[in-house]
Amino acid sequence: MNIEQFLSIFISAVFINNVILSRFLGLCSFIAISKQTRPALAMSLAVMFVITTSSIITWLIYRFLLIPYNLTYLRTISFILVIATFVQLVEIVVKKISPPIYRLFGIYLPLITVNCAVLGVAVLNIDMFFVDSRPLAGSFYYSVFQGICVGLGYSLAMLLMSGIRERLDFCDVPDVFKDFPLAFIIASIMGLSFLGFNGFRF
Repeated sequence: MNIEQFLSIFISAVFINNVILSRFLGLCSFIAISKQTRPALAMSLAVMFVITTSSIITWLIYRFLLIPYNLTYLRTISFILVIATFVQLVEIVVKKISPPIYRLFGIYLPLITVNCAVLGVAVLNIDMFFVDSRPLAGSFYYSVFQGICVGLGYSLAMLLMSGIRERLDFCDVPDVFKDFPLAFIIASIMGLSFLGFNGFRF
C-alpha cells in the first residue's frame, strides 16, 4: 500500500471516471432525485453507504468463499444479493429516521438495489485488485477506499446537478424544456465538462 495509489484511486473515482458523468451508471436516480439539494444529499449518503459497505462484504465473499470453493462464476448473483440486503437496511433506517425523506424518495430508494453503479463498483474492485484469483497486496483497503471515492463522485455529481436545477426554477424556461428534457441537457453538458479531467496524468 502507498499514498500514491490511494491518491490515484481518489482522483480517478471522483473526477476522471466519475460513476455518473463518465461511466454513465446510476442515471435513473441522478435525473429523478436531483431536483432539490436536500433529497439529492440524502440519496448520495444512502448510495455512498451502500457502495462502501457492499465493497467490504463483496470483497470478503469473493476472497474467502467464492475463490476457495471455485464458485467465482457466482460472483454477480452473490453481489446482487449483498447489495439488495443493504438497500433494504438503508430503506428501513431512512423510513424510521426521516419519514418525509422516505416519502420523497418514493420508488427510487428501493431502486438502489438495481442501481448499476453499486454493482459496477463491486465488480470493478474484483477486476482491479485481484489477479488470477489472488488479491493484490492491500487490495481490501483499496476496494473499501474506492467504494468511498465512488460514493463521493456520485455525491459531487448529484449536488452539482441539484444546485443547477434549483437555480433554473427561477428562470423563464420554455415549457417544452421543463423538467426532464432540461435535466438531460444539463447532464450532457456536465458530462462533457468532466471529460476535461481525462487530461490528468499522475
